[in-house]
Amino acid sequence: MKMWLVPTLLLLLLRAEGAEALAEPELCYVLDAILFIYGIVLTVLYCRLKLQVRKAPKADVTAGYDQKGEGIYTGLSTRSQETYETLQHKPN
Repeated sequence: MKMWLVPTLLLLLLRAEGAEALAEPELCYVLDAILFIYGIVLTVLYCRLKLQVRKAPKADVTAGYDQKGEGIYTGLSTRSQETYETLQHKPN
């Protein structure tokens, strides 16, 4: 940014008398209206998302499983070795 642009913008902001036209209560009303509209938009988007999830076809839970009933355990086997091994104490 150019060096002359920052002081020029600051001077313009300080000279703006139109900002004084919006007194404190009116400013609160404007901010309340913005927040109210924001809340409505978020609520509509949330409800739309919920309806889309409900309308989505539910996948068949048992479609990928074998008829044996193994399901997610297919291909897994028990360990032939114990999880914890006994440490052998070596005398010094």
